[in-house]
Amino acid sequence: MSPIRLLYIDDDRALSRLVQKELGRHGYAVTCAPDGDAGLQALIDGDYDVCALDHYMPGRDGLEVLPDILALPSPPPVVYVTGTQDGRVAVSALRAGAADYVIKDVSEDFTALLRSALEDALLRRRLERENEQAQEEVRLARDRAEAMLREVNHRVGNSLQLVSTFISLQLRQIGDDGARNALKEAQARIEAVAHVHRRLYTSGDMSTVAMDEYLEGLVHELTQSLCPSETCIYLTATPMRVSTDQAVSLGVVVTELVTNAVKYAYPGGPMGPIRVILAPGGIEGRAILTVEDDGPGMGDGVAKGTGLGGKIVSAMASGLRSVVEIDPNHKGVRARLAFDL
Repeated sequence: MSPIRLLYIDDDRALSRLVQKELGRHGYAVTCAPDGDAGLQALIDGDYDVCALDHYMPGRDGLEVLPDILALPSPPPVVYVTGTQDGRVAVSALRAGAADYVIKDVSEDFTALLRSALEDALLRRRLERENEQAQEEVRLARDRAEAMLREVNHRVGNSLQLVSTFISLQLRQIGDDGARNALKEAQARIEAVAHVHRRLYTSGDMSTVAMDEYLEGLVHELTQSLCPSETCIYLTATPMRVSTDQAVSLGVVVTELVTNAVKYAYPGGPMGPIRVILAPGGIEGRAILTVEDDGPGMGDGVAKGTGLGGKIVSAMASGLRSVVEIDPNHKGVRARLAFDL
């Protein structure tokens, strides 16, 4: 094993020679410095594993030199050595950044205690470096995983956009209105999911989605698709974050309910307002998603068009451990979905 490089800073030459002799027997290469400034220069010029610093020295004492040592680019751990029994000196040294302290005398016990303190300081420094290295490896692994996840979301988003484009091309070849409407609804569902993945790969957070921002983009796309000549869909959303799976389910629910409102809320007349509202649920950790219109309502209490769309809404709500409820006191149709954040 390579010798442990120790810089011993002390103006007591006899004690310095004793330390050099005794620790040399235990695998230390000891360099002595006669005062704090000489020791500081030695640390600047050389490379040492550990340092022992005396308190009383000519010129500056150890407490004055210690901050300069620790301010070096890569300072070694410092064991403070003092001949005084005043505990305040030791406490001051530890507060200033010393790794340990030893009361010095000329007996063999001093060199044994000094060696024990030096080895303990070296062990703690090694553990600190290993911990820093482990944290850096974890950080790099997390960064790689986030980069891979961002790339996955990017590719999924692009693939879903490609599917949506294929549907647009197919729509141009179909003359049947029923088939065209079915394809448009399928396209809107695909876009709702694709929008989540687009939001994820452009976000710094891969695990959650800013639901208010997501709904803003989704409502814009639905407006362009369902009522491009006028503004009919209005959004009011409180900022909140939800998981990726929740965002997908909520986006599909909004798409289905808004599409249904556009088709059935205002028959035979001008398009009225359709409101999408996301707000806290009154209970901490809960939120409520509302889609409502001011149309004639459901009449006989049976929602129109409750075929595939209704099944999809029920499935998405079930995934959120909730159900969509219709407010009977609202003039038009008000559908509410309460969910846990």
